[in-house]
Amino acid sequence: MSRHFNTAGTCFPSRHYMAGLENKLKEITAMADAGKYFCISRARQYGKSTVLYSLARSLCETYLVISISFQRMSTAKFENEDVFCRAFVNRMERSLAHFKISESDLALFEHMFRRAADGTKPLDLTDMFDDISDLCCHLSKPLVLIIDEIDSACSSQIFLDFLGQIRDLYLNREFVPAFQSVILAGVYNIKNLKLKNNTGSVIRYNSPWNIADDFTIDISLHTDDIFNMLLDYEADHHTGMDVRAVSQLIFDYTDGYPYLVSRICRLTDERLWNSADSCVRKTAWTSEGILLSIRLLLKEPNTLFEDMVKHLQDYPQLKENIKNILFCGMQYSFEIDQESVNTGVMFGFIKEKNNNAVIANRIFEMKLYNMFLAEDERSAENSLTQYTGSQFISSGMLKMRLVMQKFYEYYQEIFGGRSDKFLEENGRRLFLMFLRPIINGSGNYYIEAETRSRTRTDVIIDYHGQQFIIELKIWHGEAYSQRAETQLFEYLEHYHVREGYLLSFNFNKNKKTGIREIRFEDKWIMETVV
Repeated sequence: MSRHFNTAGTCFPSRHYMAGLENKLKEITAMADAGKYFCISRARQYGKSTVLYSLARSLCETYLVISISFQRMSTAKFENEDVFCRAFVNRMERSLAHFKISESDLALFEHMFRRAADGTKPLDLTDMFDDISDLCCHLSKPLVLIIDEIDSACSSQIFLDFLGQIRDLYLNREFVPAFQSVILAGVYNIKNLKLKNNTGSVIRYNSPWNIADDFTIDISLHTDDIFNMLLDYEADHHTGMDVRAVSQLIFDYTDGYPYLVSRICRLTDERLWNSADSCVRKTAWTSEGILLSIRLLLKEPNTLFEDMVKHLQDYPQLKENIKNILFCGMQYSFEIDQESVNTGVMFGFIKEKNNNAVIANRIFEMKLYNMFLAEDERSAENSLTQYTGSQFISSGMLKMRLVMQKFYEYYQEIFGGRSDKFLEENGRRLFLMFLRPIINGSGNYYIEAETRSRTRTDVIIDYHGQQFIIELKIWHGEAYSQRAETQLFEYLEHYHVREGYLLSFNFNKNKKTGIREIRFEDKWIMETVV
């Protein structure tokens, strides 16, 4: 069976190209060996199910493993204790069929299985956990419980009672036989799940999990993980790619988010490398091909981006903070107790960098920009659709000088009379709204996170092998402007390009607007002052 990149469900080494999990599994196994009780809380499509599958296979050599998913249990199964207990025992029985278990151990479970199938006497949580405790006393191996999609049941009182029983059994494990380890997984942090009553009002926090150990193990993909996965692929397909360079580029855009890594690889393989067009195939596993796959990813519908839209609608403060980070250069301290930061981390939109909350990866940043700018375009007082890419493209090359010149003309005509406060808060957003339809579909642009602030933002454009650096800054005097020019020349040196663009928003009363060219050795900057 030929292998492929998988972006739907659990990955299996025999079927899919995937990063090795050995080191991560060693760390998680150490937690299980220590008898820990913890939740793997990570964003959607972050590889949790793949990690749990591999972990269960690894642990079954030493432990008796019960691995189930609450996603397989419909909401009707949480109607009452009897229905829930029968469904849970049924999932246990099915799980044991997938792992090595001795006949003597299996016989110990038969009493529970028969009682759940009988149906003549109602089951409750107390009886079920008494049976589990008795089993833990007699089984030949310690018992490990793994439950995936734990948060799918968060609105059920039965769910909280179930967690409470596990908590009670765990707290008394010195006196009563109990699980060796309990491992749960879900998007939401179990400690912060809120139970809602029928009216939708929050009635209490989910306290039964207040003894869970923190799970701090990094399950994202590092550059070496991507490198080893692509090395495996290259051995089968002989594309001639520079594996190290391609791995680094993919990491630069994804920050190791597993779904995004696999999706870029899958699009490159299936849409480019297997293309009937020889020119497309030739550039598939190059920087040009990877950037094209990223454009395809940003345009396609997928559940990850659909969830992003939904979550931002559900959490307006998070949405507002993200917009302020992107467009205004605002900085928020990474304080996990702040609800919007906690929520952003939980959904994978935000990470910590230098004690500040920043967007988690470049792909998310580009998608968020596109999403917010599309919203603005629909409600904009003055449409920017008059500017299309064809006006600025010649022989497949982007005429960046013309882009800057037309923005200057557009800005002066439409916004010259607006208040300085409006322009200071919206100037960068207006430039990106102007830029987006010009390069949309043929190029990528992103913001260099290291330079984003209230006073400065660097936009990087990749267009058919060309790279353009545009610094956006707010004018704070001639001396500051000269420093900005020096910084931009240094930036051009770093990116190995000769030309740069400086867009200055000048809000002085006696401001002088216009376009000029600044040269330094073999490099030059086109400065546009509005």
